Amino acid sequence: MAELTHLMQTWYGIDIGGTKIELVACDAALQVHYRQRVATPTDDYPAFVQAIGQLVDAADAALGTRAHAVGLGLPGVRDRDSGRQLSANVPALSGRMVGHDLQVRLQRPLALGNDQQCFALSEAHGGAAAGYPSMFGVILGTGAGGGYCLNGQLLAGNNGIAGEWGHWSLPAILQVRHDLPLLDCGCGLRGCLQNYVSGGGLTMIHERKGGSALQASSVVALAHDGDAIALQALAIHRDLLGYSVASLILALDPHVIVLGGGLSKLEQLYRDLPAAIAPYLFNGARVPPILPPAFGDAGGARGAALLARQHHPAR
Repeated sequence: MAELTHLMQTWYGIDIGGTKIELVACDAALQVHYRQRVATPTDDYPAFVQAIGQLVDAADAALGTRAHAVGLGLPGVRDRDSGRQLSANVPALSGRMVGHDLQVRLQRPLALGNDQQCFALSEAHGGAAAGYPSMFGVILGTGAGGGYCLNGQLLAGNNGIAGEWGHWSLPAILQVRHDLPLLDCGCGLRGCLQNYVSGGGLTMIHERKGGSALQASSVVALAHDGDAIALQALAIHRDLLGYSVASLILALDPHVIVLGGGLSKLEQLYRDLPAAIAPYLFNGARVPPILPPAFGDAGGARGAALLARQHHPAR
């Protein structure tokens, strides 16, 4: 991280996830000069607004300047007519006028986007997907989703939900094969893939098969030690993820896929996932490169800063 100096042109990017909120301050070249994160108040909306305000105030004080604009990577989707947010992973935001309320609190230009799409945008600009004609950023964290970029441009779609593959339905054949429950999702649908392929999905599968690990990392550690239940849970999770990513390839055919979120840190995914995808593709279709993120956990926040720079360039 660069030494803290007075920055004449600064954009803040804020990535809002189901477990943490992260702020980064970027210059015009998207170099990160400051980073801070706090836990996400998932069920307390006033505390959420306060947390964002305090992060921005602290960044202003540390850098000795006010950001030109703030980009926000919000989980879920914002209704275009009412401006109200729907978020399965941060319930406190659902039904709230998040953009309006944060504008009142921060008193500076805002650019609102989807957190997962911001991750993809960041990786398409100077990240792991730089130079590829198209890319898809697959997020595997508290939830599951992503974003699609074509020639470096984010394609958000008519409703702003392009890339929300985590809310595709688990097919009945896989539910039966692996003896999985049909789970309700916070989005209002049932059987959404994110409830099975996210970090929480892995622990759910482990518990379903007789295990008791509370975190995905614990399941991985148990599997590394040869635990039979953990190995079975990982194999089921890998099969479900293989189906999911194969469906993305059939729908969008990206030139490269970049993984993000907590599960992207699992090295075995990059080794084992291509073989799990292949059975769900027809003959002749190739699995594109599957790469780790260049910017790690800061990718979504950096993408939000880029979004702010695009919408509110310096004068």
